[in-house]
Amino acid sequence: MAERVTATDEALQLINTLKEVHGPLMFHQSGGCCDGSSPMCYPRYEFRTGESDVLLGKLGDTPFYMSKDQYEYWKHTQLIIDVVDGRGGMFSLEGPEGKRFLTRSRVFTEKERAELAEL
Repeated sequence: MAERVTATDEALQLINTLKEVHGPLMFHQSGGCCDGSSPMCYPRYEFRTGESDVLLGKLGDTPFYMSKDQYEYWKHTQLIIDVVDGRGGMFSLEGPEGKRFLTRSRVFTEKERAELAEL
């Protein structure tokens, strides 16, 4: 079964490191304002989601959200969360680690789109 969001092993390792320091986490795909279009990592209970957000899935036990408007542009793709060296979004928790989360993507196959439509 296709997943709307997944992560590389390196990203999952960094998520686990951040959880040890900050407790439960969550992600919200930035819409582009100050931080470009970046996956932003926050303490789970310090960022409010609402009716204008879509839960794409979980990275381990960490929920990943995106705004509905942005989702309309990305719904045909799988988001693959990765990690690279450097500074990312100034509000995202990984900044002090000298790493930043990065969203890569790939277009779903016809079969995957059909599976996702059944959900």
